[in-house]
Amino acid sequence: MALMWIRHLFLGFCGLAAGVGVSAGTFAFLLVIGIIPRLVGKCNRAADALHFENAVILGGICGNLLSVFPQISLPLGVPVLYFYGISAGIFVGCMAVALAEILNTFPIMFRRTGLKVGLQWIMLAMAFGKMTGSLYYFFGGFQ
Repeated sequence: MALMWIRHLFLGFCGLAAGVGVSAGTFAFLLVIGIIPRLVGKCNRAADALHFENAVILGGICGNLLSVFPQISLPLGVPVLYFYGISAGIFVGCMAVALAEILNTFPIMFRRTGLKVGLQWIMLAMAFGKMTGSLYYFFGGFQ
């Protein structure tokens, strides 16, 4: 019986250590590609930078708890679900664009294709295409 408790404690420690490592890597990635500082700068809310960072950390903690414990039910209603979905989509879009910008994907693509005019329209078309595809996926009944 004591050996089983030791095994459970060891597995719990390994799980906690792995979770801390993965979350530290995720938040370090977010900071390296500059999503949070860029969002703070775009919102002109430098005084509230700590609130942005705390919101991201709280979102990560809550998301982990809800994914690890699926039996937790939050009866908040459909409007909260819509708000969450839109917020998560905006965040993922910001992260994808920030990563592409860090890797210089768009400047390299535009230089190789010889595009000099209308770059903002191409970026807007890509964003609307992504949004249209997401809406088609979610409202089209795909699971």
